[in-house]
Amino acid sequence: MVLVPNPAPHSTIEFARPTDDELSEAARRVVHGFSSAGVTIACAESLTAGLLSATVATVPGASAVLRGGVVVYATELKASLGGVPHKVLDADGAVAPTTARYLAAHIREACRATLGVALTGVAGPEPQEGKPVGQVFVGIADGKKATAQLAGNVLFRHNYADKRATSDILIGGDRETIRRLSVSAALSSCSDWLAEFVVDGKQRR
Repeated sequence: MVLVPNPAPHSTIEFARPTDDELSEAARRVVHGFSSAGVTIACAESLTAGLLSATVATVPGASAVLRGGVVVYATELKASLGGVPHKVLDADGAVAPTTARYLAAHIREACRATLGVALTGVAGPEPQEGKPVGQVFVGIADGKKATAQLAGNVLFRHNYADKRATSDILIGGDRETIRRLSVSAALSSCSDWLAEFVVDGKQRR
């Protein structure tokens, strides 16, 4: 019997840290799926510092899919390189859904990719700008819309497909675990997007 956590309004869940093989397999699915659909990706990363792009690049044939990316670890670089308006950073901070959406939209345009993906969050060990450790946002933008989700909620949905998270979920664990799980959540978000983009072998958008 699998015990599924019952999240409080704001809870932390310690998901299993993905292995190298598990991340590579998730990246392989993204690369092969995107390549088959003729779409591309670009990444803007903060806490993962290029790990998402590097993971995608381990897959043979990634050059047909991965256009490029940027690491915007410092807050000010999220504005100068990441395209996030200063007023958004001042109002919402570096770790926020609005920031993730702007990062995803900007990198998509800058790299001329079909899909922009962004990761911004707190890997720890201390909170940042009042944001708790494990709060990570995944932003995606495809030119028609830009969205952002908590990485913890993405992971919950993919780990417990028959359950719906009723709260904001933070990722538990040490820095490396949070960073690797953030990459896993971003790859899952890409697969989710592709599933909506391609239906019955045909592009729907």
